[in-house]
Amino acid sequence: MRILDLLFPKFCVGCGKWGTYFCPKCIEDITQGDLICPSCEREAVGGTTHPICRSKWKLDGLWSLGAYKDPLRKAIQKLKYSYVSELAEVLTDLMISYWARYTPQFFEEIKEGGEWIIVPVPLHLRRQKQRGFNQSALIGQLLSKKLGLEYVETLKRIHYTKPQVELKSWQRKKNIKNAFSLSEHYTLDLKPSILLIDDVWTTGSTLKECAYILKRGGAQKVWAITLAR
Repeated sequence: MRILDLLFPKFCVGCGKWGTYFCPKCIEDITQGDLICPSCEREAVGGTTHPICRSKWKLDGLWSLGAYKDPLRKAIQKLKYSYVSELAEVLTDLMISYWARYTPQFFEEIKEGGEWIIVPVPLHLRRQKQRGFNQSALIGQLLSKKLGLEYVETLKRIHYTKPQVELKSWQRKKNIKNAFSLSEHYTLDLKPSILLIDDVWTTGSTLKECAYILKRGGAQKVWAITLAR
C-alpha cells in the first residue's frame, strides 16, 4: 500500500467504498439514456443530428456518457470542484470504452484521426483563476493523448457571464450569446472536424453557441461530447 493512499485515502464518489474514486459497481450503475439529436432533442441514431434538423451553423451530433444522475453526477461534481485528476482519467476511459461498444462507426471514424481535433469549451480567465483549472480542458487533454488526436484551445471566452446553472432555460441562450470568439493563436484553415468537449449538456446553449463560432471559423463538422446530459 502506498503512503499517499494512507495519507489521502480514496473513497468511491457513489457508495463511499474505500480504495477507489469510482468503484466498478457504481460505474455499472451509470444511467444510460438514448442518444438524441442536439437540435430537436429527440432520439437519434448514434446522436447524429436529424437530416431535417441540419443547418450550416449547427452541431452535427451529440454524444454523452450517461444521464446527469448519481453516481455520475457525484463524479462530475467531484471532478469539477475538487480537481481529482484520477477521476478524470476513469471517466475518460469510460467514454472511450462506451464509444467502442455502443457507437463503433463513430469511434472508428474519429480514431482514424486526420481531420479530427479536440477543442474544450473554455472558461473565462477570471473564473478559471478562481477555480484553478478547466474540467473540460482536462477531459479534452486526456482524450487527445488516448486517441492520438490534436488538442487545440481554439476557442476563448471573451465575456464574463453568469453561471448557466443559475439561469432558467430561456435565459441561458441570451446569457451566452457573443460570449466566445476564436483565438488569434489558432486558425481552422484546414477545415477540421471537431470534438467539442464539455462536462454537462443541459439546454445545450453553450455548446450550440460554440459550434456556431467554430463553424463560422471554418470547421467542417462539430460534435458535442459531454460526460452527462
